[in-house]
Amino acid sequence: MSGRLAEVHRVTKETDVYVSIDLDGSGQADIHTGIGFFDHMLHHVAHHGLFDLTVKAAGDLFIDEHHTVEDVAIVIGQALDQALGSRAGITRMADSYVTMDETLALVVVDLSGRPYCVFDAEFQPASIGNYNPALTAHVFETLATHARMNLHARVLYGRDDHHKVEALFKALGRALAAAVYIDPRRVGVPSTKGVL
Repeated sequence: MSGRLAEVHRVTKETDVYVSIDLDGSGQADIHTGIGFFDHMLHHVAHHGLFDLTVKAAGDLFIDEHHTVEDVAIVIGQALDQALGSRAGITRMADSYVTMDETLALVVVDLSGRPYCVFDAEFQPASIGNYNPALTAHVFETLATHARMNLHARVLYGRDDHHKVEALFKALGRALAAAVYIDPRRVGVPSTKGVL
């Protein structure tokens, strides 16, 4: 399968974000947002999703990381939506449980064309490097909106915020990998309506 690629470049007064994605890649990642821990999390999505993902972002980090994180999520979501095209042949729905030491996380996706997010995780008020873990909910909500997918994410249990966030991003990558997979038995879009 080839051709499930997209490039999106978005410029605002707060950020300049470029993303390219290949849904049929091998997990190669070239990610630079200026927020080290966020880069690390996006590497996990690419690696475990087997997407080739490039993210280049420059933002107003002298204010805080919020604008950059949000706008990167917007552009990744838009690129994912574009790369999916008509969504013909995809598996569409998938889930992934990921454990990381004491933490267990679950992510479920439906590439239905309908944006909705349910996010259930709690974090301490302390940052991880220069990343506020509370932004993770916003990342998932923004991705769901701009990729036009249902996205449910939950930390079932855990203590360490690093582990919680990392387990969520790994589970996101694995769930997306399964959902975008082309089922050779599928003719057209995976919907009884005939359209997504």
